Amino acid sequence: MLVTIAVILLIAWLLGIVGVYSIGWLVHLLLVIAIIMFLIRIIRGENPIK
Repeated sequence: MLVTIAVILLIAWLLGIVGVYSIGWLVHLLLVIAIIMFLIRIIRGENPIK
């Protein structure tokens, strides 16, 4: 599930950089949140790709 969300956010992030600048900051914020959640799962010792 986390991988699916990460892929969707990555695609949205790339679209935000290339095209729609008005929602670009929101996409960047969501991408940062997804990366933080991924790192927290790694630090806790859980399998991040589950």
